Amino acid sequence: MMRVNEIFYSLQGEGFNTGMPAVFIRFSGCNLQCPFCDTNHTDGKEMTEGDIIEEVSRYKANLVVVTGGEPALQLTESLVEMLHLLGKTVAVETNGTIELPENVDWITLSPKDMFLGEKAKPVLKYADELKIVFDENICKDDVHIVSTYANINVKHRFLQPCDTGDPEKNKEIIQKTIEYCKEHPEWRLSLQTHKILNIR
Repeated sequence: MMRVNEIFYSLQGEGFNTGMPAVFIRFSGCNLQCPFCDTNHTDGKEMTEGDIIEEVSRYKANLVVVTGGEPALQLTESLVEMLHLLGKTVAVETNGTIELPENVDWITLSPKDMFLGEKAKPVLKYADELKIVFDENICKDDVHIVSTYANINVKHRFLQPCDTGDPEKNKEIIQKTIEYCKEHPEWRLSLQTHKILNIR
């Protein structure tokens, strides 16, 4: 049995696959407690892998995004394989502190060690995209994020402005994120378009 917070159909709101229709499987629970976490992932219901597959099969999208919380706490190779048999591409959004099944198709690594220290240091050595939540406090002139994660092989790098809930503060952080990307063009800006559009 797996504890699932929700399964829903929407558009991917951030990162490389922004705008793509996707079925989201949100697992309950996380091994970290980020101060800026904007996701209610504590509630959920017990579901078998078969229950999950039955629910996912109701939707047309080829992309399935497995998220949380921290999905690596529960995601299994067998569930990924069952999703593949449905013709789905499986993307996982993870903090990177726990190894993932080897058969996932796309890894979005969003490490949190810049906020939480050594306990949140990622163990993953590869990701399709590296997505850093940009807070002005972690990106001073003396901090270069690329060198911080130089041991991780990544294809795409994104900076995502931290949503503080304060519009004026958010505006300031967005501007600093833009400036950082212009100064370090290996990074791209990622906006949470689902919040802008007011969709799930």
